[in-house]
Amino acid sequence: MNIFEAILLGAVEGFTEFLPISSTGHLTIVEKLLGYNIASPDITAFTAIIQSGAVIATVLFLRKDILRIITAWLRGLSSPQAREHPDWKFSWAVILGSIPIGIVGLTFQDTIETTLRSLWFVSGALILWSGVMFFADRAATQIRHEADVTWKDTLIIGTVQCLSLIPGVSRSGATMSAGLLRDFDRVTVTKLSFFLSIPALLGATVLQVTTEAGNIAEGVGWVNTITATIVSFVVGYAAVAWLLKFIAGHTYTIFIVYRIVLGSLLMVLLATGALEAQ
Repeated sequence: MNIFEAILLGAVEGFTEFLPISSTGHLTIVEKLLGYNIASPDITAFTAIIQSGAVIATVLFLRKDILRIITAWLRGLSSPQAREHPDWKFSWAVILGSIPIGIVGLTFQDTIETTLRSLWFVSGALILWSGVMFFADRAATQIRHEADVTWKDTLIIGTVQCLSLIPGVSRSGATMSAGLLRDFDRVTVTKLSFFLSIPALLGATVLQVTTEAGNIAEGVGWVNTITATIVSFVVGYAAVAWLLKFIAGHTYTIFIVYRIVLGSLLMVLLATGALEAQ
């Protein structure tokens, strides 16, 4: 990998991480087009690690909300009265909602990093999950808001988030769809998606850094990995700001159409032998 490819991959990650179009799916496609072995340990680790840049961008962008929630959680630990505050309940809801993907991710780590990286899975997931997004977008009543979030809601949304371990489904696409089907408004489900992404993606980064450091050093290299992470941070910050404004007044139609077109094109390339699945 050269520095220009690292910058490109970092930009792809930052732009797609929070859009419901699958950042891992896009990274897998671009990595394959660049000629990499997408099942190689250093490439799978690189793909997971550079997501932390976009996550840090989210933390920075939502720092006031995050500080408010953490403060409420800490107060609630020592004050029964503070436990009546909506932010105390919301903080526990986020914590509980983050657990399922950690369990599933660790249990099926080998399958996720090898079999599910096939571009056939990516193309199929892009198309099939578009149907779920379309249904959720049309069926949602949007009568519930952030103050109405409960641990049951986030546990359901967090469980659905596990499907995003299949590249092409999209973590934000999964959580947003589940949130809409729980009748939350689009801004609330988008923020929930952001909150649930923080422990999931940072946990994946820590795991890959501690277990695959040697493969990174001998493969894509740490300079390229750090460069891509920085680019992911910069582009991700802009993407988060744009998405929150866009989603407040628009449906997910543009993302659904894009997913179907990309998934269909990918299937044609795979079926004709123009592109290999692994």
